[in-house]
Amino acid sequence: MKSPNQGRTSSIIAMVLLLSVALAPVLVPGSANAAPPNQLRSYADVAEVASPSVVNISAEKVVDMRSQHPFMEDPMFKRFFGDPEDGTQRTNNSLGSGVIISSDGFILTNNHVVENASDIRVTIVGEKEYLAEIIGTDPRTDVALIKIEAKNLEAIVVANSDLLRVGDQVMAIGNPFGVGQTVTLGIVSALGRSIGLIDYEDLIQTDASINPGNSGGALVNMEGELVGMNSAILSRDGGSQGVGFAIPSTMAFHIVEALKTDGEVRRAYLGVFPQNVDQSVADYYGMDRPQGVLVGSVNDDTPAQKAGMKNGDIILSVDDQAIKNPSMLRNVISLSSIGHKAKIEILRDGKKKTLKVKLEALPGQEIAENSTPEVNEDESLDGVTVRELSDRLRVMANLPEEINGVLVSGVDQGSNSARVGLTEGDIIQKVNNEDVESLQEFRKALGKNTDRPAFLRVYKSTQNRSIYIAVPR
Repeated sequence: MKSPNQGRTSSIIAMVLLLSVALAPVLVPGSANAAPPNQLRSYADVAEVASPSVVNISAEKVVDMRSQHPFMEDPMFKRFFGDPEDGTQRTNNSLGSGVIISSDGFILTNNHVVENASDIRVTIVGEKEYLAEIIGTDPRTDVALIKIEAKNLEAIVVANSDLLRVGDQVMAIGNPFGVGQTVTLGIVSALGRSIGLIDYEDLIQTDASINPGNSGGALVNMEGELVGMNSAILSRDGGSQGVGFAIPSTMAFHIVEALKTDGEVRRAYLGVFPQNVDQSVADYYGMDRPQGVLVGSVNDDTPAQKAGMKNGDIILSVDDQAIKNPSMLRNVISLSSIGHKAKIEILRDGKKKTLKVKLEALPGQEIAENSTPEVNEDESLDGVTVRELSDRLRVMANLPEEINGVLVSGVDQGSNSARVGLTEGDIIQKVNNEDVESLQEFRKALGKNTDRPAFLRVYKSTQNRSIYIAVPR
């Protein structure tokens, strides 16, 4: 039996609870005390914002088995295993991901997803499949730009990846193992990573699960904004082990703009061989800690030499941006404009000094400003496109000086030329035993003996040797 005091206490407590509920603030959408409408309160919110901009990519690639397996040219192999016409090529299907970056169909992806592809198809989640064309690729950063004929697409919002911090939460979105669009969560494990996979690296490391098929997909922040493009993993068995890498959005979009306007990337260069500065080097130079990069050598007739840079200099900064390692130096210089006068701070003989270095185009990429590439091609041989060798093409193909001829710039798969082993990048030196160094000479020699196969002397740079090929007419 309750005492009168206990009854009054219970009544008071009940009244207090009722009053606290009645007077508690109510969160009304749009009111001053409501959560901001753009504040994402769940990982589902992040996925909902970014997922519609991530696509699945299927690329069909024809692989030349002769180049993959040199023993297929061995007469002993042919004797025992034969040499069927259709046995020299295989068709592989590559699965990857991409990110819609504009409403009119431009899509960012990895170069290795679409490289050498004869057929590229893009599937937007919940929509139909589109045929895509390659606008441009940059193998040195593993960036590619493709386009589909579509309108009013949901383009992703791009963030400044330079503002990322180690420990920030990120979400990876892509098509792992071809199972369909998937999201995984993690943090930024490190920044500015270089793993020796591509020439120019400034990678974001994350423990968000990235698997085969995620390549080209989006790495987004907690606002659903693009901060990187998933590109690679370090793994013992091919699966995710918590060490994934993404190309920063800032670098990727610098490349995209160049591919959009020129179809290629023109890079500036300095002309030095940079080395890491460790504690021993720092001690020798009287620095309290390792910083900058050591100039191991300065190449002749380069921007660095012209500006007075010397072997043994320590490069501390470029345009007031501190340089931490050789990879960073290469990236900063290569992303600068050709002709830009870079302010480079160095340490020499214990004193800091500033050099003004006018950056030049990386050798092999000199193209006149505001000029359009010269179209100088011929298709007289069925299924084959050839071009005259220019100095620039020689440098790009790394051809020996003694090799002359016309460059094979394209071969239709399924043509007689492809079946007998002619491939893109070959140099046709002779046609019907006549030297050819121009398109006119090529056409003239090809017009002879038309009742017989075209007899070609071809230099294959992949094998560093010349062979004869007879192409049926």
